[in-house]
Order: sequence, then C-alpha cells, then structure tokens
Amino acid sequence: MKRIKYSVFIGFTSLCGTAFLGGCSHFPLLDPKGPIGDSERFVIIAAFVLMLIVVVPVFVLSHLFSWRYRASNTKATYKPKWHYSTRIDLAMWLVPLAIVTALGVLSWKGTHRLDPYKPIDSMVKPINIEVVSLDWKWLFIYPDQDIAVVNQLVFPANVPLSFRVTSDTVITSFFIPQLGSQIYAMAGRQTRLHLLADEPGTYSGHNQQFSGRGYADMHFQAIALPRDQFEAWVQKTRQSPDRLDQARYEELERPSTAYPVTYFSSVKPGLFDHIIRKYMPMAASVGAVGKNSESTLMKTKALEGR
Repeated sequence: MKRIKYSVFIGFTSLCGTAFLGGCSHFPLLDPKGPIGDSERFVIIAAFVLMLIVVVPVFVLSHLFSWRYRASNTKATYKPKWHYSTRIDLAMWLVPLAIVTALGVLSWKGTHRLDPYKPIDSMVKPINIEVVSLDWKWLFIYPDQDIAVVNQLVFPANVPLSFRVTSDTVITSFFIPQLGSQIYAMAGRQTRLHLLADEPGTYSGHNQQFSGRGYADMHFQAIALPRDQFEAWVQKTRQSPDRLDQARYEELERPSTAYPVTYFSSVKPGLFDHIIRKYMPMAASVGAVGKNSESTLMKTKALEGR
C-alpha cells in the first residue's frame, strides 16, 4: 500500500513539473547571437557547474546514507559514540571555500570584461542609437541618420551598437537576451550599453522591470540585417510622412499599450538630451548660474586689467 502511494506521489510530482516547465522550451540566454551574449552564457554555465559540485553530492549522499543506514540493514556499521572526523571536517570547509573562490574570480573577471559601458573592439565604426523608455513603448532614435522608430530596433549585423539609454517614465530595463547585457533606463539619467549581433536575424527585446499595467506589452523586435539591407531600410524610413517634433513626441509619451511600429523620417535635434534635462531643472539652473558667475568674473578681471 505504501509503495502504491509513493508511486502515485512521484507520478503526480513529475506531471506537475512537466506542466510548469512546459513554457521553458526555449532559453534565449543559452542561444546567444553575439560576443557579449556568448561570454555571458559561459559565465552562467560555469557558475552552474561549480555549484553542482555541492548540490549533486548532497542529493546522492542523502539517499545513499538513508539506504545504507536504514533500520533493517544489520550489516551497516554502528558507532553510537562516534562524534568527529577530520576528513569530513576538511571536506566540509575546503570544498565550499574552493567553490566560492572560483565563483568570486569568475564573477570579478566577467564583470569587468563584460562592462556594458566598455566599447566592443572592432575595426567597424559603431552605430549610435538613443533608447527612450515610455509608457508602455520603446523609442529608438538614430542621431546619425536623423530617423526614429517606435517598438522596433533595426541595425546591421557584425557592426557594434553603441546605445544611450534613458527613461521618460519609471525605471525600466532594456534587454535583448540573445545579445546580452540587461541595462536599466532611468528618468533624468543616461546609461550606456554596447552590443553586437554575429549574424542577421530577428531577436526578442523586453522590459524586464515591472512598470505598470502595460508592462506585458512593452516588448519589441530587434532585427539584424546585412549592411546593404540596413542602408536600404534607412532610406525607406526617411520617406515616412511622420516627423518626430516636440508636438509629436508629447503625443507619443502619453501612456498607451500595444503601440504599433511607427517610423519617423526626421527627429527634433537634441531630443534625447532634452528628455534627460527635463528631470533635472535644478541642475540646469545651477549650470546657468555657474556660467553667469564665470562670465561676471572674467569681466571683472578684464576691468581690473585696465
């Protein structure tokens, strides 16, 4: 009877595990399409394997000890007065110490090597892209091409991407899992990110930070194209009748969900910096006062010289 109940419990647990893991058929972090994502996959797998050095023996020995020293096994060694083992004590301290040390070295080197602010070494000039997080949509500005797109990121493959990221709402998180390096977007602040796609393809981009009722719809497609196709896409975007001026941006920043992909043939100069400065009025005032004070000082020195 006990065996039947045990079998039913194991079967039910396995069935529940299968149901919960049914949506995990694809792990984009383990299928990178760029050098940053590939390096991050190595760090994840290496850390996972190092931790298994402790986890696997614990599970195996827990079952082994329970089986060997069960009440019905009369052949098991019985030492009621045993209380200490030097070998076990050393293993309990040295093995975790070695694992923690290895994880620390791996994390330290990986953190500095994969610094999102660090440009990617390449002979090719990077594409500059300004990212603005809105409620609940993404705005991508191409300052060198003077175009912008909502909810779609298009870029050439095998070309470094240099992102400037900010938010015109609450804190959000900009993340393309297959390319790597999640980075936060914060109002009044600028963060930097450098990525590269090894091959053409369409990759999923997300906001990983809960940001309100439209959070579930705040995603976009990151499309890597061959260089000639990217240039053709830029020319096509420049033919769009929509222009991203201040009035159009104020309309765009209103909260909305499932916003369609929209192309803009031109962008108001300095729009990205304006979005950042609007959250720092005191800093702008201090800067203005500083400039005026410096100008007054220069004029005073000039008069004294006369």
